[in-house]
Amino acid sequence: MSGAVLVAVAAAIGNLLQGWDNATIAGAVLYIKKEFHLESEPAIEGLIVAMSLVGATLITMCSGPISDLLGRRPLLIISSVLYFVSGLIMLWSPNVYVLLLARLLDGFGIGLAVTLIPVYISETAPPEIRGLLNTLPQFTGSGGMFLSYCMVFGMSLMEAPSWRLMLGVLFIPSIIYFLLTVFFLPESPRWLVSKGRMLEAKKVLQRLRGREDVAGELALLVEGLGVGADTSIEEYIIGPANDFTDEHDISADKDQIKLYGSEQGLSWVARPVNGQSAIGLVSRRGSMANQNVPLMDPLVTLFGSVHEKLPEQGSMRSMLFPHFGSMFNVGEGQPRNEDWDVESHAREGEDYASDGDAGDSDDNLQSPLISRQTTSMDKDMAPPGNGSMANTRHGSLIPGNDGEPGGSTGIGGGWQLAWKWSEREDQDGKEGGFKRIYLHQGGAPGSRRGSLVSLNGTDGHPDADYVQAAALVSQSALYPKELSNQHPVGPAMVHPSETVARGPSWRDLFEPGVKHALAVGVGLQILQQFAGINGVLYYTPQILEQAGVGVLLSNLGLSSASTSLLISALTTLLMLPCIAVAMRLMDISGRRTLLLTTIPVLIVSLILLVLGSMVDLGGVVNASISTVSVVLYFCFFVMGFGPIPNILCAEIFPTRVRGLCIAICALTFWICDIIVTYTLPVMLKSVGLAGVFGLYAVVCVISFVFVYLKVPETKGMPLEVISEFFAVGAKQVAAAKEN
Repeated sequence: MSGAVLVAVAAAIGNLLQGWDNATIAGAVLYIKKEFHLESEPAIEGLIVAMSLVGATLITMCSGPISDLLGRRPLLIISSVLYFVSGLIMLWSPNVYVLLLARLLDGFGIGLAVTLIPVYISETAPPEIRGLLNTLPQFTGSGGMFLSYCMVFGMSLMEAPSWRLMLGVLFIPSIIYFLLTVFFLPESPRWLVSKGRMLEAKKVLQRLRGREDVAGELALLVEGLGVGADTSIEEYIIGPANDFTDEHDISADKDQIKLYGSEQGLSWVARPVNGQSAIGLVSRRGSMANQNVPLMDPLVTLFGSVHEKLPEQGSMRSMLFPHFGSMFNVGEGQPRNEDWDVESHAREGEDYASDGDAGDSDDNLQSPLISRQTTSMDKDMAPPGNGSMANTRHGSLIPGNDGEPGGSTGIGGGWQLAWKWSEREDQDGKEGGFKRIYLHQGGAPGSRRGSLVSLNGTDGHPDADYVQAAALVSQSALYPKELSNQHPVGPAMVHPSETVARGPSWRDLFEPGVKHALAVGVGLQILQQFAGINGVLYYTPQILEQAGVGVLLSNLGLSSASTSLLISALTTLLMLPCIAVAMRLMDISGRRTLLLTTIPVLIVSLILLVLGSMVDLGGVVNASISTVSVVLYFCFFVMGFGPIPNILCAEIFPTRVRGLCIAICALTFWICDIIVTYTLPVMLKSVGLAGVFGLYAVVCVISFVFVYLKVPETKGMPLEVISEFFAVGAKQVAAAKEN
């Protein structure tokens, strides 16, 4: 995974530049006021600081759709160029108006970086470490602030500090960022797949994953192109077919599905059941832990079921098919299973059109990625009679040495990708259905070694392996409803480029799952901004000065400006180890758990700040309480409410509308940031410092309730599976309202 890690580190430098700029302007504005005589013009002073917010807000309004059109990487390159140009202009700035222009361009760069870097990292990172890598922007942003504060503090010790040099030095690290975006960062493989550029996507995935076999993940990316609206949860018992089942005509049993192996005579049997897997239980009755919690969103319990450990379940990372070997290979050169029906042989002679020679197709990619009318898919995936068949991409399903998926059907977090084709008779004749399945091993009592009698009604080997698996079943992106309405013979396919030819649409935002995800993302962004981080940041120097830190530093011969900058640097330094801890826990404890653990500490810290402002316990005691409260607030904010809203927003939306939805969430972030920044002085005059911190505490209480009832746990799950869960959860909410 070193490829994905290095790419994430390089991309996160964009956030380092954002943190660098935020800290630099906070110090430089002290000297800008003096040169341009802005002491009597606070509006201009405020505009110089806020112009970057204005630029970020403006660029965010169009960054999402543009990133869906042009790609993530080009906009990151543009962001680095904007950082560079704005740095040069700030270095030159002969007057306030040129400085305002430079700050606006700088805001454009910040807006692009803050919006797109979490998306880019989420789309390139493996599910197992996606949370860790997506916390990197928070770490590098705080690191940039610390380095900048140190630089500005050093300059403040000079006889004539130059604010132009403070601001203009930004162009130096922006050159490094530009070189990395141009020569090192690849395009997002999910975006490439969304444009049908399969060969490029395959090469990027091979580089990111460090292995040649990426067919399963590539197929997953194709399946993620659709906006899930018809997803359902099913359950299967899956086991190997033995000699008895070979004699038994499984295709005649409508309740069973046959999965073909890659070797001659090797096959597996799956039977739909209503068992007791965690996901299945939740889909019918709600989580065992939360089914009686009033107002609990079914979506939260549904996600939670993936991470629950039932007594019989064991690790959630256990493989679905621990000993089953390689399942039905559709690649070239693999043995053909000869047990197909007459109809499938008859179709082999028919001439089907293929777009396998399309300009950007990859001849090495096998079906279903480039087959239109079942060229190879039709021959290698022929359904057995009127029965059903589930098919996975080629590759071993045996886990690797580290317990993670060792083959191409493993898509992360213990999930497997498969397909099934079914034919049934109706009044109009024979109708087929090609479905995509995400399989996850359940924890039912039958999910261990045992007899296959329940599978096929015959006597099986008593020591055979079988598992119970929950399945998210939905329409395959390669077999759209428009194609199924044409009643094709066999599982006819379309090329991925045709699947996404129409691109993102505003109508997709009204899909139930997308609307549900938007409610979660926008809600988190609003609550994060109103949770008090800006107010606490603004008053940290004042609070620490009251604690005596300022007096101690001034006794060392430091000016008031240098003292303020050094205090800010020390405060930022405290954040870094806490963010490092959050990076470690993000994929272990999970996003939801971190939020529910850290928000109560924020509430307690704010209440202590209120008490410290209202109750006179003596100068030393009040200062000590305020100092401890500020330190606790900062440390726990950067562990939870700081990075997690952006992480979740980059995970919960379908690929086709991810850029558009991220833009909406980021726009909400910037608008709320502006509102909080400009209403803070008004609130201070109306309700005082204690009242402000009290309001922030109330918002944190609301945030805790919102997270507990509405925010699901997404750790370790592929992005495409997360989108499907939102679709299922939205359907459950709608059904609950109807009842």
